[in-house]
Amino acid sequence: MPESQDKSRCIEFRIPVPYVVSVAEFAPYEQASQLLAVGTNSRVCVYRCRFKNEDEDVEDFDYKLICDFENGSRVTALAWSPSSTMNAVPRVLKFAVAGSDKQIKVFSTDLKGNDSDKIIKGHTGYINSLVFDPMGGEQLASTGDDMTCRLWGPEGDQALCFNLGAPGMSVCWHPEEPMKIVVGLKDGVIKMFSLTGQQQIMSFDCGGQMPLKELDWCHGNSLLIGAAAGPDWFVFDTSVASHCIDKRQGHLEGIRHLRWCKCKDNLVATVGRPDGQVRVYNTKQQQIPVTVTQQVAYGMSWHLSLPILAVGGDQKVHLYMLDAV
Repeated sequence: MPESQDKSRCIEFRIPVPYVVSVAEFAPYEQASQLLAVGTNSRVCVYRCRFKNEDEDVEDFDYKLICDFENGSRVTALAWSPSSTMNAVPRVLKFAVAGSDKQIKVFSTDLKGNDSDKIIKGHTGYINSLVFDPMGGEQLASTGDDMTCRLWGPEGDQALCFNLGAPGMSVCWHPEEPMKIVVGLKDGVIKMFSLTGQQQIMSFDCGGQMPLKELDWCHGNSLLIGAAAGPDWFVFDTSVASHCIDKRQGHLEGIRHLRWCKCKDNLVATVGRPDGQVRVYNTKQQQIPVTVTQQVAYGMSWHLSLPILAVGGDQKVHLYMLDAV
């Protein structure tokens, strides 16, 4: 049985993993929302997670390791393809992985022994973030320390390259805005690019605070962008102005991760220092419903349709099921 632990306003479950977790990503698509990919120092493990909220045959929480890939280097970023599905025949699992070898590998499997991987080269520095085209998954965007954001075609060919002027920390692609991408830069600047015009169309600034570590484009409201820079996190509304509409203190020694909840757009989660502090905020109120501390905290992802947050840890993935927040 999974290890669980009750906390105020949330219940914690844990999945044991053989190594320290560097990345944890739920598949953000309805047909594959049970899938959780976990990246470590050299491997990617994919688990099927089931919760009582969506499956009456499950008592609380159940998981199963369904595939395991050798990556050959530490996983620095991971993105699921929308072609992934557990609801059709054949089943398809497809995701892209960035490694410390500065390469991208695209893995796919039908879970019946038909596996493939494709290597994409071009970045000259560490790759910090990846995202697939959310509509068809034909294109892949990546950004990293070489101060570029690159778009790759289905065969791994480079289709487009934006020069950023600073290391790229996050790249986001919203299903309601398929012809735009948003890139967060380490110097605290956020840039929105048009893929049709192949140029920058908008920018935002975290008021000079840096380093920006991560940004996220709100799944439930495409007007909202959240960013973590220094000890604070910021919310921008792309329809009103280029300055932030909300700014809050997060973690005294800096925020490492920030993610919007996909099923409740008033919830924002952060991971920061000191220690591996995990916090969930309600943007409609001045409160922090959940604060927990892990010895190690790397990688963070929300479930698509449930208020469940996955956070990587030391030889485990922590899953926090939120209640009444």
